[in-house]
Amino acid sequence: MLLTLTSTAEPATDLGYLLHKSPFRPHSFDLTFGKAHVFYPEARTERCTAALLLEIDPVALVRGRPGARETRTLAQYVNDRPYVASSFLSVAIAEVFGTALSGRCKERPEMAARELALEARVSAVPCRGGETFLRRLFEPLGYEVTVERLALDEMNADWGPSRYFNVTIAGSKRLCDLLAHLYVLIPVLDDDKHYWVGEDEVEKLLRRGEGWLAAHPERDAIALRYLKHQRSLAREALEQLVTEEPPRADDNEPIDAIEKGISLNDQRIGSVLATLKQCGAKRVIDLGCGDGKLLRALVADKTFDEVVGVDVSHRALEIAADRLRIDRMPEKQRARVKLLQGSLVYRDQRLVGYDAAAIVEVVEHLEPYRLAAFERAVFEVARPGTVVVTTPNAEYNVKFETLPTGRFRHHDHRFEWSRAELEAWGRNVAERFGYGARFVPIGPLDPSVGAPTQMAVFTR
Repeated sequence: MLLTLTSTAEPATDLGYLLHKSPFRPHSFDLTFGKAHVFYPEARTERCTAALLLEIDPVALVRGRPGARETRTLAQYVNDRPYVASSFLSVAIAEVFGTALSGRCKERPEMAARELALEARVSAVPCRGGETFLRRLFEPLGYEVTVERLALDEMNADWGPSRYFNVTIAGSKRLCDLLAHLYVLIPVLDDDKHYWVGEDEVEKLLRRGEGWLAAHPERDAIALRYLKHQRSLAREALEQLVTEEPPRADDNEPIDAIEKGISLNDQRIGSVLATLKQCGAKRVIDLGCGDGKLLRALVADKTFDEVVGVDVSHRALEIAADRLRIDRMPEKQRARVKLLQGSLVYRDQRLVGYDAAAIVEVVEHLEPYRLAAFERAVFEVARPGTVVVTTPNAEYNVKFETLPTGRFRHHDHRFEWSRAELEAWGRNVAERFGYGARFVPIGPLDPSVGAPTQMAVFTR
């Protein structure tokens, strides 16, 4: 079986540092099920490709098992295991590229932490569920997916297609994230594992799924298949995913206390609501809805025919449901409201086709390296007619007496933009994805530092 990893982030040969394997000589490793070879078919400054080739001996695997003589069958010797991508490849990734998978790089630590232009190609991937399921696994993670279905027999076209695919995924990713996605999802596609699955596999799934699995639209199917359809283990993994989700911070006490004197949250909601009504939106999604303050205002306004709240936190959605009193709503009103667990940085087909999206005090909670994925998920894939984004104005922070100099308004903020920085980001996004952009201050306007909140309105 063969996996290739290609970097076009110059100097591309630094891929060798990230993988801890020199591009200028071949490498071989003994594994419990055979041999792994790493070599570089190309190693140029502008493009570098590393190949991981596995040689698996199915006969040695059978003969090495306890009690194999008594249970020996022809299928143990004649099968597709040496040739197709499976859990053997996941094990090889962990053993051969373990340092890169963990996100460490002694020689190029800054590259290990950066998103790079990467491409992975896996040959002969078996997929129970076909191309549709394959795309549902990788596309929400922000990859461009290219799929080639293989014929059952090239010499006998009338035999039809096989269940095997050559798969290429490409995107701007940290190498450790790309490897983690492959590590988890290759055995999920195959829907099988070559070894016994127990409690330690739950820990592996949680560790390699950290930061992306909890909000993946197919997380239930991923957990069930990865854990070899052992429902008790899948349930345990899903329960831990839910309990380990970080709480939403945008409506918590620290920022409320700082902004309390100017009732800024009410002004934000009023401004966003007015903007959504002005653009004529009927079907609206609140991305990063938190505990539902904006949702409540949207539901109360009969202008909106459908209101959808999306958040990564299962607990936040429970609080939002309580705040909206969904269980007590009349059936007609209940049909207008939907709550979905999801992430702003994953492509999600459930969010396609809405008139408008509101993203209120959310982007500042994203790591800067995740902004590119957020932009693609919202403006390229979901692509609502109007997008309303609000975020703190960093310049105004000097007006808050209780906020120490140089500190953000909340400990969970990863950045806070000035007015110029928001406009630069907004105009770049608008140009790239075919939107117009305008910028509106929210709250008391100071002639020197502007308003405490700034709103970007994107329309197409």
